[in-house]
Amino acid sequence: MTRFAIDPGTLVEIASGSRPLNPHHQLVAPHSVRSKALNLLLDRVRSGQLTEDDALGLLERLTEIKVRLLDDRVSRRSAWEIAQERGWATVDSAEYLAVARLQADALIASDRGLAEMAAGVVALAPLSALFAD
Repeated sequence: MTRFAIDPGTLVEIASGSRPLNPHHQLVAPHSVRSKALNLLLDRVRSGQLTEDDALGLLERLTEIKVRLLDDRVSRRSAWEIAQERGWATVDSAEYLAVARLQADALIASDRGLAEMAAGVVALAPLSALFAD
């Protein structure tokens, strides 16, 4: 089994697609991933990229995707340490890197900025790695 940490955009991409996830993979993320994915959907509705009905349909799919949500003392401390080491103003991005470092084989980040921040901290994998062959 391969364990992948995912960011909110990746969760939305999974919900948007029709390809089945490889059953031998497990998804992990910080506890906040679903709320942040919901924010992405709201932004897309407000910008005209999605209709409200489409966004609500994706919301339903988001809740059906099995993701192991982590919000423990160890991952929060690791996020703090990563943010401090890198001089970042917040721990938001560091949470995803901490989960990847502690609980995953690689991070799948649809957010280009997060992927750049992850360089040299955790391994990265493409979205296509999640799907069954």
